Amino acid sequence: MTVFVFGNSDLESDSLPLRLLPRLQSRFPNITFETKDPNEEWAVPEDMTILDTVLGIDTVSVFSDLDVFSRPPRLSLHDFDALANMLYLKKLGKIGKINIIGIPPAISEEGALEGVSALLASQFSGSELRSSYTGHRPG
Repeated sequence: MTVFVFGNSDLESDSLPLRLLPRLQSRFPNITFETKDPNEEWAVPEDMTILDTVLGIDTVSVFSDLDVFSRPPRLSLHDFDALANMLYLKKLGKIGKINIIGIPPAISEEGALEGVSALLASQFSGSELRSSYTGHRPG
């Protein structure tokens, strides 16, 4: 299984997925995590899982349909973001099944790590997925 990780390390509000990456790789050694620029061209797998910041949510959540996201106005190519690129790929028929693990920008790093880990361990588990994650640990 491969998880594409989107984020911008220069923006505090969009860097959390990237900051979680080392600990997620440690907890889930059988998952391949690939950092991607959502606006560059890359091979699109048939079953795509993405980890990204999602505005307007309060908890780590999974989205399996791009149509649940609101579309901001597009005035120029500078407004072309991850959602616009994925909608374009969907229109071209290049995206089949998609799961977006959304992280709210205001969540703590520890809360995000636990939420993402729980989703990976439950919803995306299978015989190929082995994890050292055992659930929330007392703080």
